[in-house]
Amino acid sequence: MKFAFAPVVLAASIVFAAQSAHAVDGTITFNGNISATSCTINGNGSGAKSFTVTLPTVSASTLETAGARAGRTPFVIALNCDADTGAVHTYFEPGPTTDASTGNLVLNSGAGTATNVQIGLLNSNFTPIKAGFADGVQNSLPVDLVGGVANLSYFAEYVATDKATAGAANSSVMYTIAYP
Repeated sequence: MKFAFAPVVLAASIVFAAQSAHAVDGTITFNGNISATSCTINGNGSGAKSFTVTLPTVSASTLETAGARAGRTPFVIALNCDADTGAVHTYFEPGPTTDASTGNLVLNSGAGTATNVQIGLLNSNFTPIKAGFADGVQNSLPVDLVGGVANLSYFAEYVATDKATAGAANSSVMYTIAYP
């Protein structure tokens, strides 16, 4: 019985010794702000926060080389906010449908899905939006609220990553409205 106790003591001392080898190197402080402003969102005239943008059907031959773009389609996120003034913009959230290197949206997988194609978002100046990137580098332009109203204008289009093949080209992205 004396010998059965020794391995337990040895194992416990190894565990505690390993934990003491980790020293605190610093502290991370998180600062944030919660806005009292709220807005009613009307996505692309649907009257809802979640909405669908239908891109046109295009030929795979228009997307034969990496970087080729086709099917540019406008959409608007209309806001009616409590605040009369200030600037608002859209933050496109990172997630499983955002490509961390391009900022484009990857297509839903499955049988019959097009290949070598992503969906790119553009701001109102036709500058590509980098969905999923940090807020300050996404290229989502701020729009001033006038009388509590703002229209955030965007475009979506197909973007070839290589020679595209025909199929369904569906994706989605979560978004957040950044208030004043």
